[in-house]
Amino acid sequence: MLSYQHIYHAGNLADVQKHALLAWMLDYLTGKDKPMSYIETHAGRGLYDLGAAEAIKTGEAAQGIARAEAWFDPGHPYRRALARVRRAHGARSYPGSPLLAKALLRPGDSMHLAELHPQEHAALHTALHTDSRGAKATVYKQDGLAMAQSLCPPTPRRGLLLIDPSYEIRKEYDALPRAIAALHRKWNVGIIALWYPVLTDPAHDAMLQALVEAHPEALRHEVRFPPARDGHRMVGSGMFVVNPPFGLDAEAARLTQLFKKA
Repeated sequence: MLSYQHIYHAGNLADVQKHALLAWMLDYLTGKDKPMSYIETHAGRGLYDLGAAEAIKTGEAAQGIARAEAWFDPGHPYRRALARVRRAHGARSYPGSPLLAKALLRPGDSMHLAELHPQEHAALHTALHTDSRGAKATVYKQDGLAMAQSLCPPTPRRGLLLIDPSYEIRKEYDALPRAIAALHRKWNVGIIALWYPVLTDPAHDAMLQALVEAHPEALRHEVRFPPARDGHRMVGSGMFVVNPPFGLDAEAARLTQLFKKA
């Protein structure tokens, strides 16, 4: 949705779960000397200032990455990506998934990122091209799922697709299982990762049931945490990963234990 801006939520505990797993998967894929593709359907601006008034107003980063960073040792790919982004953009900066991916990918890899919001799209383009190192990124101002459908199977064929909608409208829950099934048919070797919020109401239950039935071998990982403030409906964060790489289940289980400290 064009009204959503992630600056209010950047670095929250949901980001910690999503980005820790994403960084681990990218590190796994880049461990082999073969190029890969990274595709993201809802990229946002890619780079956030946690000292901005919007981030301070919600306090979600203070409850999230400010506390959780110590859970990861400096060699973890999540911490390595954070360190690289801060060296390039300042100590208060926090990478959205596009900048996190760029920090871990290599010059021979390919990135395809979609963002419809005009200001977020412009900011993403600027953030990606401030640092010329790493993979080359193409930014699309179009519907992200349509972009992914048009690209899949991508070149290089090895790779990962992240779907991270705002879920501001309920029809997204209904559309995603069909979209993922179509993408998987076209790109059966690709890792397809879907992030979803765990809410106080069961908005995601039917979506997850359809996904589990269609992809029984996928990894479903959820963590729970206290609401960011009184009345806040999000009480957890989930990732559903089709074609999970070897070892991701162990990393997810480790992350579950870390989140028990939240």
